[in-house]
Amino acid sequence: MIRLVGAGARPDTELTVSDQFWTLPNLITVLRFLGIPLFVFYISGDRYGSAFLTLVVVGCTDWIDGYLARRLNQVSTTGQWLDPVADRLALIIVAATFVVDGMAPVWLILSIAVPDAILIINSLLLFRGNPDLPVSYIGKVRTALLLLGAPLLLLGRVDGYDYQWLASAGSVVLALGCIGHVVAAAGYLRAARRKYRSQHGHVPAGTGTGHAP
Repeated sequence: MIRLVGAGARPDTELTVSDQFWTLPNLITVLRFLGIPLFVFYISGDRYGSAFLTLVVVGCTDWIDGYLARRLNQVSTTGQWLDPVADRLALIIVAATFVVDGMAPVWLILSIAVPDAILIINSLLLFRGNPDLPVSYIGKVRTALLLLGAPLLLLGRVDGYDYQWLASAGSVVLALGCIGHVVAAAGYLRAARRKYRSQHGHVPAGTGTGHAP
């Protein structure tokens, strides 16, 4: 069975983190950035088939760059922040595009954007930047659910695939991903508080979360 989380890691190899930017995994992550405006362009022109293929490719790169980073031992400091930023940007823009196009309700983007905004604001208050928290297992699963549910929902708009069960399946998977997003955010909240306490001994009043990776 193919491992979806942590795939590519070699038991006999200790991963090292480099300062290089131009690694193969980072180039794939950059392609993910470029795929988002292309996706929006296709949706705006009602080219749902092309938008679906673009979204599938964008979703696959999230797994591929991590796999190659571990397999080729090309983990980098740039990739450690670039990859989650690409994930967040992709999820928020795709959700916003679905809402604007009428494919999804407003709660989809609110459930993604609001927790992220709270986490970012509070991480700035607590750490003046990124608290450098490890990505949780729930966080990885919720990203996979969101990146799977979005193409399923979109596929229902493609000619020849406009089946109600596809749209229903996409909505269910997206809903599970959104629930996972809130749960993961709560987990990062607790982790950030614990880390701040260990560094400073208390958490300032009025703060409650850290920045989710």
